[in-house]
Amino acid sequence: MSFVGVIFAIIALDQWSKWMIKTSYKLYQSEPIIEGFLYFTYVTNDGMAFGLSFPGGKTILLIVTLILTGVIMWMLWKEKNSHNLIRYGLTLILAGAIGNFIDRFYLGYVIDFIDWHIGVHHWPTFNVADIFITLGIAIFLMKDMIVKKRCFEKKK
Repeated sequence: MSFVGVIFAIIALDQWSKWMIKTSYKLYQSEPIIEGFLYFTYVTNDGMAFGLSFPGGKTILLIVTLILTGVIMWMLWKEKNSHNLIRYGLTLILAGAIGNFIDRFYLGYVIDFIDWHIGVHHWPTFNVADIFITLGIAIFLMKDMIVKKRCFEKKK
């Protein structure tokens, strides 16, 4: 599947999952998926990651999100002949960013619903787009470790 196909598939999955939550749950409704560990909880986030507010409000956040999405698209184009891990990482980040941008543009907020608890620790609620952004960043970071390790091993 091409990188463009991956982007469209992730955006479709993200938007479908948010639509399912929005049409199946009432705002703030929570249902256990795995009791004491994973819940689906319908919440909205009109700020940035972890519900933090953005200086300047929603309009500025939307503009900054659009600009950063454009930067990621430019980086993906610039790195079109780079290592696959760079391209996969950027692809996942871009797809997640577009998924959340769609929410911000049409709704004025992002729909979050994956509510994760580990013992007494509670991670802020997130969505499918956030998962792919995080995976993209992790792949990007792993690329450096993997490629540097291979280069180091070849020098021995």
